[in-house]
Amino acid sequence: MTGDQVTATRPQPDFASTFAGPFPAGPHTEHTERRLLGWLEEHPLLPSARTRGTLVNITSHGASRTFPTADAEALALFAELLLWLTAFDDVHGEVNAACDPASLVDRTSELMLVLADDNPLPAVNPFPAALRDLLTRFRARTSPAAYLRLTASLRDTLMALMWEAHHVTQPEKVPLTAYLAMRPHTVFVKTIMVAAEIVLDYELTDAQRALEPIRRTETAVANLAGWINDLASYERELARGPAQPLSLPTLLKVRHGGTIEDAFARVSRMCEKEAAMTRQGITHLTCDPPNTLTAHARALEGIVCSFIWHTGHARYRRNVDGA
Repeated sequence: MTGDQVTATRPQPDFASTFAGPFPAGPHTEHTERRLLGWLEEHPLLPSARTRGTLVNITSHGASRTFPTADAEALALFAELLLWLTAFDDVHGEVNAACDPASLVDRTSELMLVLADDNPLPAVNPFPAALRDLLTRFRARTSPAAYLRLTASLRDTLMALMWEAHHVTQPEKVPLTAYLAMRPHTVFVKTIMVAAEIVLDYELTDAQRALEPIRRTETAVANLAGWINDLASYERELARGPAQPLSLPTLLKVRHGGTIEDAFARVSRMCEKEAAMTRQGITHLTCDPPNTLTAHARALEGIVCSFIWHTGHARYRRNVDGA
């Protein structure tokens, strides 16, 4: 039995009453896929043609479901950012970081200099140049405040990836509260929420950003994204061994005992509760005529739909190398 078949037999969340699908995709998926392939020719982030094909496919289709109303150029730029994050995690995070954490620190320091607008020394890998290209184009599309929010979220993500690499060999020792706090960063959903305002061309005021319904709904979306991903990627990460995956099923099994199926059931119930909170928040925020708050709520809805859609892609099958 393959890894994805094993996962499918374990308890899974039921989103029929909250995010049932099928989820709308925008009209620019093929354009985005071509742009990603061309961008990877310019910035060779991934060594394997098979890995490139899988990652380009899931990123282009996932981006189209995240922001189905985005224009072609904005969607392609967002997809490039998402591909860059995922490729960096694949190449320098996860398994590689466990055996050579110092290398991850060095690679991250190069990126921190780019985010600070410093002029780093020539890098030995293509990620800093690719990030500089992305940031230049994001800066041209948005306000200084929105750009600073984006770079801050990227710094948070990079620091979270280093935290993850530090703990990946002994996940059972990670406090559950720490994992729950860090997971939204390592799954990139925090950066995606920040990017939404740039991609869809709206901007919340500071007062709107501080509203309790906004904060509560964003928190539910961030939690849900990480937990969904943990269920989908568990077998793929388990196959990499030798440690158990640093994921919510592992930590709940440590805390509560029982089988991994019991842990999957707990995570599934948590996902269903968080999905209900998300749906309630979106409904509340979209009850008024279209405005900035409703635009943000629809963006959050698209983010959840995309994370759910991702779980059925070949990237999360155990027999897909390096993807």
